[in-house]
Amino acid sequence: METTRTRNHHEIRRDFELTLERYLQELELMNDAQLSYKPSEMDWSVGQMYQHLIQSAMKLHLANVRLCISADEKTVKKTDQGKTEAGEVIFAQGSFPPIRIQVPASPEYTPLQPNGRESIIQGFSEVRDEMRRMEVLLQGTTLESTLPHPRFGGLNAEEWFVLVEMHYRHHLLQLERLKMAWEEREQR
Repeated sequence: METTRTRNHHEIRRDFELTLERYLQELELMNDAQLSYKPSEMDWSVGQMYQHLIQSAMKLHLANVRLCISADEKTVKKTDQGKTEAGEVIFAQGSFPPIRIQVPASPEYTPLQPNGRESIIQGFSEVRDEMRRMEVLLQGTTLESTLPHPRFGGLNAEEWFVLVEMHYRHHLLQLERLKMAWEEREQR
C-alpha cells in the first residue's frame, strides 16, 4: 500500500472513486431491510454508515479543504498546530489502523437512516464531484494553512483531502462486519 506521501492528488482521488464504486455495488446488492438492519442498538446500519460517509466528507473533510485553500489564497495563515502523534502515524501509514472505532451515540454524531437509495446515490455523487473539484483547486495551493481535526491535530488542505479517501477505505471494514451480521441473522 502506498502512503499518502507517495500518491499524488489524482491517484488519491482515483483510489477514492474505486472505493466509492465498491460502496455503490454493495448498495445494489442489498435489499431495504439489509440496508436498515442494525445488529444491536449500539451499531449503525449500512444506511447510517453511508450517511456518515457522505456527511463527514461534505460537512467536515471537504469543507475544510476549501477553507484551508481559501486561507492560503488570502495569505491568511491559520494557527498551525501540527499533527498529533495519532495524526502523524495515520498519515505515515496512509491508512487508519484496522480497528473498530466507536463513538458514543449522540444526536449530533449518530446519522439518521437515509431517505431511500436515491438519497445515498445522490450523496455519493455529490462527494465524488466535490473530490474532483478539490483535486483541481489543490493544484498550486501553498498548503500552509491548517485546521484542527479532533484526533489528528492540524491538517492542511491536502491532508483533509487525503482523509476522505482513508476514511472511506477504513469503513469497508464496518461494511463487511455489517454484511456478516446480516448473513448470520438470515441463517437463524
